[in-house]
Amino acid sequence: MADPRGFLKVRDRELPPNRPVEVRLRDWKDVHENLQDGQPYLKEQAGRCMDCGIPFCHNGCPLGNLIPEWNDLVWRGQWSDAIDRLHATNNFPEFTGRICPAPCESSCVLGINQPAVTIKNVEVSIIDEAFERGYVTPQVPQRLTGHTVAVVGSGPAGLAAAQQLTRAGHTVAVYERDDAIGGLLRYGVPDFKLEKVHIDRRLAQMEGEGTRFRPGVEVGRDVTWPQLQARYDAIVIATGATVPRELRVPGKELGGVHVAMEFLHQANAVAAGKPVADQITATGKHVIIIGGGDTGSDCLGTALRQGAASVTTLAIGKRPPQERPEHQPWPTDPILFEVSSSHAEGGDRDYLASTVEFVGDESGTVRALTLATTEYLSDGRRVPTPGTEREIPADLVLVAMGFTGPEVDPLTEQIGIELTSRGLVARTDDYATTVPGVFVAGDAGRGQSLIVWAIAEGRAAAAAVDTYLSGSTELPAPVTASTVALRP
Repeated sequence: MADPRGFLKVRDRELPPNRPVEVRLRDWKDVHENLQDGQPYLKEQAGRCMDCGIPFCHNGCPLGNLIPEWNDLVWRGQWSDAIDRLHATNNFPEFTGRICPAPCESSCVLGINQPAVTIKNVEVSIIDEAFERGYVTPQVPQRLTGHTVAVVGSGPAGLAAAQQLTRAGHTVAVYERDDAIGGLLRYGVPDFKLEKVHIDRRLAQMEGEGTRFRPGVEVGRDVTWPQLQARYDAIVIATGATVPRELRVPGKELGGVHVAMEFLHQANAVAAGKPVADQITATGKHVIIIGGGDTGSDCLGTALRQGAASVTTLAIGKRPPQERPEHQPWPTDPILFEVSSSHAEGGDRDYLASTVEFVGDESGTVRALTLATTEYLSDGRRVPTPGTEREIPADLVLVAMGFTGPEVDPLTEQIGIELTSRGLVARTDDYATTVPGVFVAGDAGRGQSLIVWAIAEGRAAAAAVDTYLSGSTELPAPVTASTVALRP
């Protein structure tokens, strides 16, 4: 245990400050101040951890992070041991410590009657300090097995599977259709939430361990799935759930109406110094974002940095409560009203807003949205209330309503992969698909989910692949493919 009386002496939850809004809106850098060992309150916050007899934060985290252990080590200033305990369960704490919504904090036992421990901030501080001190080095396998594995997709699930399999001694190649490795970490999450230096230095470690990267190669087109089967002993599908959910209302084909990822991908590429022809920008425009989740928040921060005239985020449902409701008791992960760093920067939020129609001008470009107040029907459906229609101006509309599943046409056509009723890649509890030697991890088999679930599934799928190739494994398998999140 860290400080036995820490949670009694320090009852307030304290986080590092963000950079001033007027400063950070002028660049694409991390919104946070430096998160390393200079924080005067980091030791105090780590000391608030009670080392519970049953630490529910373990259950709240799909990775099973050993949170009380590394809280204690941070309190004692033992950074080398802290990163060892953190890396024991999490390949990429620099990602989860920045963009994970931290379900571990929702299940923190201290959170029953006090603000929860700042677990996420302690986590990111450990990994940043470890990189700064040179504790993160390649872990080269002692021997090679002679087996080869192809990982298709370089998001968190694919990278986690690749690192685990490489460390087990297999020769691993990661295929990515974009021109750079990272998946949505690279081109979906803006730099103000995740600067790409964090991806690059982790990729450098993986390359030092022996993982091979193949960017700019689209499997199913540039190389077929049967060709991949002939070349490798096993395949891991980690392509994510990239098919956007459509908004089927009149006018959706108008110019200026785009899915969110098209907008974010281009903005991230430009921020990286890459040319983008006919870039979708929010400069000087009235921007409407449909969808109040993380993707919508990313669109908001991006639009503000591009100099939008106004930004309004629409959510079809009710505004969530600020306190945990009775039907979402501890230690479940409740749905609460959240103010992200982007929301703090500007823009308006409108709830119970159902989009009825996109209104265009003579040139076929969107000029407004027709909205109506959402009505909840007895069967749970949400529909526009007749007679409540109103019109709001819109020069750019970004649809950020989530994703329905993976792109599966080449998989089904070329190697006959079977799908579930939801359109996901069908799999067993050990992540095996219906095609021998082919496994699936992350959103492609699970559906749209959190980064911690992607990493956990990547690690578990790696253990399954290692068992398939070698007959047994020493790799940890934190979750089975049928494990579900602890959310009401």
